[in-house]
Amino acid sequence: MDRSPGSPGSPGPPGPPGPPGSSGDSASPTFLQEVREAVTARAALLVLGALVLQLAFITSYVGAFHSPRPKDIATGVVAPRQLAGQLVDKLAGLPGGPLDPRAVRDEREARRQLRERDLEAALIVDPRGTTDTLLVAGGAGASLAQAAEAVVTRAEAAEQRSLKIVDTAPSAAGDARGLTSFYLVVGWCVGGYLCAAILAISAGARPANPRRAGFRLAALALYAIGSGLLGAVITGPALGALPGSVLGLWGLGALVVFAVGATTLALQGLAGIIGIGLAIAIVVVLGNPSAGGAYPYPLLPPFWRAIGPALPPGAGTWSARSIAYFRGNALTGSLLVLSAWAVAGTAVTMVCAAFRRRSLAPPP
Repeated sequence: MDRSPGSPGSPGPPGPPGPPGSSGDSASPTFLQEVREAVTARAALLVLGALVLQLAFITSYVGAFHSPRPKDIATGVVAPRQLAGQLVDKLAGLPGGPLDPRAVRDEREARRQLRERDLEAALIVDPRGTTDTLLVAGGAGASLAQAAEAVVTRAEAAEQRSLKIVDTAPSAAGDARGLTSFYLVVGWCVGGYLCAAILAISAGARPANPRRAGFRLAALALYAIGSGLLGAVITGPALGALPGSVLGLWGLGALVVFAVGATTLALQGLAGIIGIGLAIAIVVVLGNPSAGGAYPYPLLPPFWRAIGPALPPGAGTWSARSIAYFRGNALTGSLLVLSAWAVAGTAVTMVCAAFRRRSLAPPP
């Protein structure tokens, strides 16, 4: 039965709205509540971390590249015995110490040491004339060869002598300034941490048990094998940008990708999703500018020169150049570095998964 307004029990007309914050207004969130829901405390911390990573990136790259100066370029000196010691002392005393000279028996020995990457340049003195020869290896980096040439040319000019340059390991026609090895390794490193990050985003940063961690590592290994092969084929036969053994580069690429990916998985196991940022800090922020790509080690400041060989981009770039231009010489140290990252990443990933399984297990 309908009730007319004003009848007993009928609802009265709506009253005026209550003051803000009263129960009638409680369904509408305040401005601060909306901000907190849109940008949570966790998101704010992650954004702050991104800012730190960005500033570290700028500092690292600018710090490494803003003022390259040669320091301790390993330089052989081939000269008559009565002149060799005096000449080594003069070159060692150049302002700023750009060269690290050492006497070498003859030109044949100098070429052998260049090929085995024990030397980065070699000065062959002609005692019967006024023109000497500087042996360089462009495949180790054009900027390094040019720096050695500039330093020795000035030293020779001070003695009223001229210089002839001979490149014993020139970079390929399609390898501008010898940078292809560096870009190839950077691409492999990017693939490694992206693959690990995708595994984390799709199924959780921390695997629930060692079995799932093993599946992730197996998936990463398959990805590493495929991406290593494709990278070697693209830079070699497809584009003609890098000479050397395709099989050798394939194996190197698989190792680089797996080492970086396993390291990323390990950091995710330790720190969750923040581990991706830590991996980027190690590989991109610190590793790329210290890899000896654009500027080989003797042209980098001391900090970057010290850490470069111990990080995956540096070890990978050195190895790729050795395979492409130096007949695979001087590979042992850099391959051991990459293997250490791969083994350590695998071990930490499995240990973190074991601890997580124990923490998730229901109490007895």
